[in-house]
Amino acid sequence: MAEIRNVTEHFAVAPQLEIADLEIVKASGFKTIICNRPDGESGPDQPTTQIMQEKAEALGLVFLALPFSGMPSPEIANQQAALIDSSPAPVLAYCRSGTRSITAWALSQSGQDRADAIIEAASVAGYDLSGLRSHF
Repeated sequence: MAEIRNVTEHFAVAPQLEIADLEIVKASGFKTIICNRPDGESGPDQPTTQIMQEKAEALGLVFLALPFSGMPSPEIANQQAALIDSSPAPVLAYCRSGTRSITAWALSQSGQDRADAIIEAASVAGYDLSGLRSHF
């Protein structure tokens, strides 16, 4: 099972999820999953978005895809925030390591929260975003 890292009361991130992880995600109380990982990024062993979506929806979860590579653009950060805000909570976002997902969340919080609070929330979840301080 991929390690789920809580960021806020209503948002968490995780590294790559596998099909079998979705039942655990559901049992953990999550209502929505956001996939930030492009299909095929690490080869054929990575489950596709379609397969993940079909299984998640069969379990009664909302499944959304916002795949991107590298540093999230302001548009991606805004889209991530909109998905989180408009989806049943709690929300779990995943990518290869969780870093893209938490970075998109953090950038979406810019102007809404103090930089220190954003960096601290990420740090508690195990991600060092202090190098992005100027973006918050």
